[in-house]
Amino acid sequence: MEKNIPLTEALFYILLAVRHPNHGYGIIQEVEEMTAGRVVLGAGTLYGAIQSLEKKGWIRIYSEDTESRKKKEYLITEQGKAVFQEERKRLEELLENAKCMDENAN
Repeated sequence: MEKNIPLTEALFYILLAVRHPNHGYGIIQEVEEMTAGRVVLGAGTLYGAIQSLEKKGWIRIYSEDTESRKKKEYLITEQGKAVFQEERKRLEELLENAKCMDENAN
């Protein structure tokens, strides 16, 4: 895997929010809920990230309401899942190393 990680926190949560079909506003709500309001994605941040993730092939349009340009649902791709898992492993390693630091401090 090339330089795909580390992911920004916003990208990490967006990928997590599209593990099932989800539209932009749904992603914003889910991320805010998952983080108890700590991470609030602005529309500009979200849609810029969605464009980037689509271009990389990490997410795809799942469905699109042709009546309304705003109703696109997105879904993570296999490539996106692989990148997400790589990042998850990296974060788990960080936490494990931090625990070792705590244990050695006592």
